[in-house]
Amino acid sequence: MREYSTPLSTDIPSTGNLSDAVVANALEDPDGVVMARRVDGTWTDVTAATFLAEVQAAARGLIASGLAVGDRVVLLSRTRYEWTLLDYAIWFAGCVTVPVYETSSSEQVAWVLRDSGARAVLAETEDHRARVAERRDEAPDLDHVWVIDGDAVGELTRLGSGVTDEQLEERRTTATPLDLATLIYTSGTTGRPKGCMLTHGNFMFELGVATEELAELFEQDDASTLIFLPLAHVFARIIQIGCIQRRVRLGHSADVKNLPALLGEFQPTFLLAVPRVFEKVFNTASQRATADGRGALFDRAARTAIEWSRATERGRPSLPVRAQHALFSRLVYPRLLDALGGRCRYAVSGGAPLGDRLGHFYRGIGLTVLEGYGLTETTAAVTVNLPDAHKVGTVGRPLPGTAVRVADDGELLFSGGQVFAGYWGDEAATREVLERGGWFHTGDVGEVDDEGFVRITGRKKEILVTAGGKNVSPAVLEDRVRAHHLVSQCLVVGDGQPFIAALVTIDPESFPAWASAHGKTGTIADHTEDPDLLAEISAAVEDANTAVSKAESIRKFVVLPHDWTEEGGQLTPSLKLKRSVVLRESRDRIEDLYLG
Repeated sequence: MREYSTPLSTDIPSTGNLSDAVVANALEDPDGVVMARRVDGTWTDVTAATFLAEVQAAARGLIASGLAVGDRVVLLSRTRYEWTLLDYAIWFAGCVTVPVYETSSSEQVAWVLRDSGARAVLAETEDHRARVAERRDEAPDLDHVWVIDGDAVGELTRLGSGVTDEQLEERRTTATPLDLATLIYTSGTTGRPKGCMLTHGNFMFELGVATEELAELFEQDDASTLIFLPLAHVFARIIQIGCIQRRVRLGHSADVKNLPALLGEFQPTFLLAVPRVFEKVFNTASQRATADGRGALFDRAARTAIEWSRATERGRPSLPVRAQHALFSRLVYPRLLDALGGRCRYAVSGGAPLGDRLGHFYRGIGLTVLEGYGLTETTAAVTVNLPDAHKVGTVGRPLPGTAVRVADDGELLFSGGQVFAGYWGDEAATREVLERGGWFHTGDVGEVDDEGFVRITGRKKEILVTAGGKNVSPAVLEDRVRAHHLVSQCLVVGDGQPFIAALVTIDPESFPAWASAHGKTGTIADHTEDPDLLAEISAAVEDANTAVSKAESIRKFVVLPHDWTEEGGQLTPSLKLKRSVVLRESRDRIEDLYLG
């Protein structure tokens, strides 16, 4: 068993809770800007004093409504300013936030309400209220439902007018690092979601080390970021809390379709995103260049960026590569960076592997993507690449105070102060993943090199074993195939079969430009067997196969007529593929691959 640990180098508070940062910000720099909210198309700054006052007012209303210390409050909303405001108001009232994805069905909402024993719901819209009402009889503990779009903040402010400062402060300071801060229900790629119990101490440890290690992002004088990922996910949530603690100007948006314009307005200095976002930015740039007759130039610029980054990691790029890189740094790369607002120099990627090529591409154009790794159960990151300790293709070293083990079967285990307290009301499930010594079994398979950098190679439960006995990790192949601009999703199959095959879906945003360039008409469904389209996907498959042995390579594939989506039930809200759902829905297509 291989083990690597990083010593703790930061003092972690042993008292207090997450609400302390909001109070400290207002006391130490009341006029300092901590947030910006978009009002009538314009970004309006929010000072530390204003934010504190709004949080206190909403918290008073929660207390006046009869909520007690430790009561669970569901927050069902898209990413927006009020999400952060109400998250902290819940903590000021001594309660526990239970975030729920705004796309969740009434059945999913009912399960969380019932399982958590929630006393109240803060819902974004009337539609969300209706989803709660549809199954309310299954949530006997639920007493209150407020609607954010129905002026929930104003209603709570009026309701709490009689709560004194002393009463509020007593409630705010009740929680200690050992107390529950939030119950985050896992997305549930299989089975019912389980509530991960994360304490104030889990977040305080995670942010105490992470923001220190990533000081170059959080401590710039003009540091800012725009959150567009769901705050119901621990990845966006940890950035939210980190920004509050480090007084980084924070903006919110759920309008992903208009993200380029919003980034241009907000001009963040760093971003957080999942790999699919970075793939989309690259593919969109490639498509536009091709449409403008500059496709060959873009391809050369992309290759040069990758070559330059790889050579930098090995030592020093050659003179021809340096010359080409300098040329494209004037002609091409600035335009790509402008798509991210023009001031962004760092990005944090998580949720799935980014892939070597994209990592090198972005670093080569001037955007360092710091890939990290973590789960809800580990309060987000347990490893991360750092500006001065960065190895593309890995998820970085363990954060200070964190240790990693590679078990005999390849599974990664972690221990540290950010590891969760267990699953809510499910001791059996907790015992399955959490050893008495604090080691958490991730279910992911990986390796640790001599310098401590961790590489994720797949999911333990997703390892395919062919009829010939070959173990195959599908993630390596899927990531490479998905890098093609026409591909949206890829699912590799072959468990118990004589060879590896794949199901591929086409990106509905990329397809129209490709079809126009090739004189095609009709929909994706009309072209699943089109020789030109199949040739494109075949090239992506062949490229992916270069990363594995012949026994692991994709021998056959099929293009499906429709993409997999969250609305269709094939993706989780954090854009992870629900393999079991896709395998069930595509059973006949998979059989055809092997019977044919």
